[in-house]
Amino acid sequence: MIDKLEAQLRPPATELPPYPPKFLMLASGEKMVIRQAKREEVPFLLEVIRPLISVERDFYDLVAARMYAELLGWYRYRVKDEYCIVGAIDGVVAGIVNGRSMNPDQGMSYHTIAIKRGLRVGGHLFAAKMEYHIEIIGHKEVFIVAESPIGFRRWILEFTLEPRPEVWHELGGVPTYVLTEKLWYQHKARLVAGRRPVPEDLLKTSKNLKLPSEYSQLQYQKGGKT
Repeated sequence: MIDKLEAQLRPPATELPPYPPKFLMLASGEKMVIRQAKREEVPFLLEVIRPLISVERDFYDLVAARMYAELLGWYRYRVKDEYCIVGAIDGVVAGIVNGRSMNPDQGMSYHTIAIKRGLRVGGHLFAAKMEYHIEIIGHKEVFIVAESPIGFRRWILEFTLEPRPEVWHELGGVPTYVLTEKLWYQHKARLVAGRRPVPEDLLKTSKNLKLPSEYSQLQYQKGGKT
């Protein structure tokens, strides 16, 4: 039960279709399950993100701080139509992506964080959220910006996104780029991986998410910005 004032503070919600989970084999031989996160899992995901807020390398600090606020806003019902997708290996969170639906035709990509690096976890998860926008929700286009050189290479250049400088992304940053339906299907075979359905025993490993035991895969040092 919520009071009248709280009801006024919450944006109207749209019923978004669920993202069907999938799995893929990483170069390490590990299987990663990609599934949609639930709102009630946000407090746990905030604990996953928290250690990254002080990491300067590759702008993890900026991306982590922003994603932390975005997920908290979703949890507190202060962001309209947000979603979150996680990648997990044996239940351990390997990466997180999020965004939101603007309207039936347009989506807004927010952030991508890869905790387990060197295996294209971030690339696989970014592709998964584009799949969600274009194929599951049915968006005609997705607005995207990058906040790091790695992000620019992986999202903007790999998907040959169209510049849309007249549209200002909610995150600010570099001028806005757009993934269209045409571009999605042009690059899908090359950049998108994964199989469905997920075997029940494998899917079960992702039900109760676990904190990474260490963040050494990031190979960072505080203050070591690249």
